Amino acid sequence: MDGLSNETQAAIAGREQAGGSLASPLWATTAFSSADPGDAARAAGSTRPQRFYTRYGNPTINAFEEAVAALEGAESALAFGSGMGAIASTVMALCSQGDHIVAQRQLYGGTLFFLQTVCPRFGIEVSLVDATQPGAFREAVRPGRTMLVLAETPANPRLGVSDLEEIGSIRGPFTVVDSTFATPMVQRPLQFGVSLVLHSATKAIGGHNDATLGVIAGERDLVDAVWGYATLHGSVASPFDSWNALRGIRTLGVRIERMSSTALAIARFLESHPAVMSVSYPGLESHP
Repeated sequence: MDGLSNETQAAIAGREQAGGSLASPLWATTAFSSADPGDAARAAGSTRPQRFYTRYGNPTINAFEEAVAALEGAESALAFGSGMGAIASTVMALCSQGDHIVAQRQLYGGTLFFLQTVCPRFGIEVSLVDATQPGAFREAVRPGRTMLVLAETPANPRLGVSDLEEIGSIRGPFTVVDSTFATPMVQRPLQFGVSLVLHSATKAIGGHNDATLGVIAGERDLVDAVWGYATLHGSVASPFDSWNALRGIRTLGVRIERMSSTALAIARFLESHPAVMSVSYPGLESHP
């Protein structure tokens, strides 16, 4: 896939399990047969087996993950039952009692609520910073204690933008960027040195309002570590939703182009309207 445009990768990625079919098959099964007890035992004890039990892995889910990894330029990806499933599983997989998280105030409401209510119950301290201020993330990091730096850019709902280069340059804690609004067609946080990129694939990646999914992508060892917890957490992706989202990926390039041009036209109209006090859209010259 190296050297191909993101649009081309979106059209062809995730076909390794397709057996020559241009459309990826749907493996609508919870479990797979084993050749013998030893084969079953090996699958049960292996990392991310594709044909054992769908909570561990499934060819359709794997195809969706492979496509996202290709678009993000990542070694690996891991799908979840929702964007919040991806957030919660990643935080709980990487953080323990006594750890510290630095996150931004401008976050999706569900993520913010999780950080402010669930994390303290498990003894995980969270510091919130203004992500639009240069150096805010770095200054809040506590060396030896901060385990995770969490950003969302553009942020939901007001589309505040964070400096990916600054986040990626932070050394010590894991860095995670929620890139849901941008998708890999607009930005690829891993290219800036970020540890993990995260999406609610329910939104633009799926694109047809018929799939509820989350996904992370990054280095294989780190993604596998999150998988080890995610199988216990149980926020796993559905083969049906993965199949629908993989179909959505095929048109992601043209959809994002149209969505962005339409959004810019609406933002410019609203900005010039006398009844509108302010408009926050990164495509506008007035956006900070």
